[in-house]
Amino acid sequence: MSIFNYKQRNNIILVSIVVLGCFLLYALSDLFSSILGAIVLFTIFRPFYIYMIERRKLNSALAAIIIILISLIVIVIPFLSLSIMVIGKIGSINREAINIDKWTEKIDAFTAANLNQPHFAENTLQKLGAYAADLFPSLLGSAASIILTLLVMYFLLYFMFVQMREFEVGLLKYAPFREQHALKFATELRNSTYSNVLGQGIIAITQGILLAMGFYAFGIPDAIFWGVIGSFLSFLPVVGAPTMCIPASVILFAGGHNVKGILLLAYGLLFIGNVDNVLRMIINKRIGNTHPIISVIGVFIGLPLFGILGLVFGPVLLSYFLLLLEIYETNRMAADRLERIRTGPEMQ
Repeated sequence: MSIFNYKQRNNIILVSIVVLGCFLLYALSDLFSSILGAIVLFTIFRPFYIYMIERRKLNSALAAIIIILISLIVIVIPFLSLSIMVIGKIGSINREAINIDKWTEKIDAFTAANLNQPHFAENTLQKLGAYAADLFPSLLGSAASIILTLLVMYFLLYFMFVQMREFEVGLLKYAPFREQHALKFATELRNSTYSNVLGQGIIAITQGILLAMGFYAFGIPDAIFWGVIGSFLSFLPVVGAPTMCIPASVILFAGGHNVKGILLLAYGLLFIGNVDNVLRMIINKRIGNTHPIISVIGVFIGLPLFGILGLVFGPVLLSYFLLLLEIYETNRMAADRLERIRTGPEMQ
């Protein structure tokens, strides 16, 4: 006869599950980007997969492969290419500093005369270079790491789609809350993913293009490069691409082009900034509303964990966490109501 009763055995099993789960999470920490990436891509492409299966009557494996190819061409390859371009440009600036010294001297002379900051541009450039050098290599540190991350991500994504019904039924079965709450969580998860990934992606691309066009029109060197930088900064609601026009205007002022400097500053802060606000309003109505505080805090959470990918993954993770808190609170209140109903007659 066992020395443990039923409740004690269950508690021991629960502790064993928690300990083993923590160990597995630690062991899979290096692949967390792959797992999260697969979840994000599954959420984004799920309606298209259902369309190909139900409307076009495609084989499930073929539909999954088509989605993998589309995501590679539209999302992964462009993102990696832009990141490699940024790294190469940063490297060339650090090695050669062809035109940077000239602009640095002009800006330092301007800030020394007007702001009593004789080394403003030099110090700022050093800090930005060090930060960028730490940020981007975390994404592109080694080719083997990138390949492994992509292989695991697409391996998971393939079976998520091919066995989609079993996958979703399993999630509902093992979810720690009721089915209606699980379905609500799935809907909110989809909306937050669309808002953080698709919505912010559209805003970032639009602002980057507008910034590059403005820089080109006003004669700022490497307009495309700065447009890419502006796209990355667009994921930061407080900073954003329009702020890139401030140092560019200072460069124009330092070169004696005061009219161009004023016009570029107005173009960035008034036009690009308002385009950002209009797009956010449209996206919040059509896709989902992500509060700017979630975006800002999520970015600071995501950058140390995922590098440049943290601009996307950080807010997504924070949104998921807040959704789980909401579901937990709903369950807790429902349990309290049931407990009051059950114990009410007994107390009377």
